[in-house]
Amino acid sequence: MTEAEAGMPGLSLEDPTTSLIELLNLGELEGARTDEDIFIGPSQKQPRQRVFGGQVLAQSLVAGSRTVPEGRGVHSMHGYFLRPGDANKPITFGVQRLRDGRSFSARRVHAYQEGTPILSMIASFQDEDEGIEHQTEMPAGVPDPESLPSTADLLGKYDHPVARHWAYERPFDIRHVDPALYVSAKGPKEARNAVWMRTFGRMPDDPELHRAALAYASDYTLLESILRKHGMSWITPGMSVASLDHAMWWHRPVRVDEWLLYVQESPSAQGARGLATGKIFSRDGRHVATVAQEGMIRVPTDFKNKVKGAVQTKVLEHQMRKADRG
Repeated sequence: MTEAEAGMPGLSLEDPTTSLIELLNLGELEGARTDEDIFIGPSQKQPRQRVFGGQVLAQSLVAGSRTVPEGRGVHSMHGYFLRPGDANKPITFGVQRLRDGRSFSARRVHAYQEGTPILSMIASFQDEDEGIEHQTEMPAGVPDPESLPSTADLLGKYDHPVARHWAYERPFDIRHVDPALYVSAKGPKEARNAVWMRTFGRMPDDPELHRAALAYASDYTLLESILRKHGMSWITPGMSVASLDHAMWWHRPVRVDEWLLYVQESPSAQGARGLATGKIFSRDGRHVATVAQEGMIRVPTDFKNKVKGAVQTKVLEHQMRKADRG
């Protein structure tokens, strides 16, 4: 089944926000249901040809939400990244209806490529309800997003496919509170990180779409709290990083086309794995979501790779100085 046959046009290249909306507009395969509801979605092109984890999380939530009673929104999900996905191929989503109660529904969602699962998720959905309430307070003294450089400001000068993708093709405007870790690791070595984020354009008034899009964005910078602690940037030579799992809880209504503060920290790293947690706040201080993720982070330890890394570092430094002069 091609994307066109599933009723999905190719992703728009004109507006990153439009591309995100199209990405989350899954097609349903009529007559293909066994013990699962089957949906199909496109993949977003990536410089390294691997599916972005946040994309699969968001699409899986959309698939699950299509099978629950109207008005029953996702409040939590727990997912495992099983294999890297191919960004050049569509993804099939199989939703198993585990339970429908009076106010809660549980769904298991598997994301497949060529019949092989790349993500396994369980999500829970709930009708709106009332009860006791409290929340963590939003950090004080954080600079306004308008005062911080955008990713395009930081990476737009680099002639590299990854830099161009991050600067101009992501649907979210990401602005780091601390110095960004794209090409260098400046500032204190602390296991914390914070960014402001919102979509570049306005999103439709669909609460489930905003919840899914928030899951998409929650995978962007969470592991940076681990990298910052050890003075590493995303271009640390020889470093290998991969998300292993992802858990998320939605607490309050959210709009992703308005500024959100994503405050992150890492309580532990060991055994080539690091754990990171994050709290997401609306600009007016409402705690809208909480996230946790464990990632694999490997750095070169043998002499050969250390020498190779040192050479790569010198080459990168030369390229960065050349870009700064340009």
